[in-house]
Amino acid sequence: MFKIGDKAVYPGHGVGEIKAIEKKEIMGKNQEFYIFLTLDSGMTIMIPKANTKHVGLRRLVNSNEVPRVFEILKKKKVKIINQTWNKRYKLFNDKIKRGSIFEIAEVLRDLIIISSSKDLSFGERKMMDTAKTLLVKELALATSKKEQVVVEKIENIFM
Repeated sequence: MFKIGDKAVYPGHGVGEIKAIEKKEIMGKNQEFYIFLTLDSGMTIMIPKANTKHVGLRRLVNSNEVPRVFEILKKKKVKIINQTWNKRYKLFNDKIKRGSIFEIAEVLRDLIIISSSKDLSFGERKMMDTAKTLLVKELALATSKKEQVVVEKIENIFM
C-alpha cells in the first residue's frame, strides 16, 4: 500500500513519512512493519502492514478534495449540540482519532463557532489547536503551499 518516502496520515499523530519497511519476528511470527516518522514531533512509530486499515493509516488528502475541506470550514449554519463540555470533548476527540480530514475540519469549525459565544474549557482549547495543526500540516503538503499560507487562509474564513 505504501512505499518508502510516501507521506501519510496516522490518526491522532498527524502527517508523517514512511521511512522504512522492516521485517521483524514477533512471538514466532514474521511480520512487516512501516517505520513511520511523524513530521510534527519527530516520533517514530512501527505500524504493522497488516494493520494499516485498522489503525487508520491513510494517504494525504487528494488535492481535488481540498476544496471540500474549506467548504466544511466555511459552513457557518451548523447545529451545535447543546451538551456539557466533556461530552462534546469526547465526540470531538473521537472524530480526531478516526483521522478523517473532513471530520477534523468539522471539529475545528465547531470549536471556533462555540468559542465565539462562550469560553472553551482548557481541553477544548487544546483540541482546537490540535485540529488546526493537523489540518494545516496536511493541507500544506497536499497543496504544496507553505504552512503559513494555509494558516492565513483558515483564519480568514473565521474573521
